[in-house]
Amino acid sequence: MHKQELIDRCLELPGAYEDYPFDESWTVMRHGGNKKSFALIYEREGHLCANLKCDPMRAAMLRDLHEEIRPGYHMNKEHWNTVIADGALGEEDILDLVRHSFELTRPKIRGKRQPADF
Repeated sequence: MHKQELIDRCLELPGAYEDYPFDESWTVMRHGGNKKSFALIYEREGHLCANLKCDPMRAAMLRDLHEEIRPGYHMNKEHWNTVIADGALGEEDILDLVRHSFELTRPKIRGKRQPADF
């Protein structure tokens, strides 16, 4: 998978947009509603990488199972993974992790407050 291909796949998610808050080498994919990041895409040590938010238990399991999934580079190591996107990990697995990150960071839907039962 190439960098632009990963960016394009992220842009297919509802309300997603790309941002460059640091410089052109880091692409941050954000939600339109709350501006939260769900993917940080960059190159490091000759590899295409993506920092993706992940449920902590799932994150630990994935790191044990896949060499291409590591604790998040410059991120909270409990909640973020760095995925090497140009390694042996399959495209569908990478996109599943992108969708998982997207869901974890999406804007909350506010409903009517329910009265407390006393």
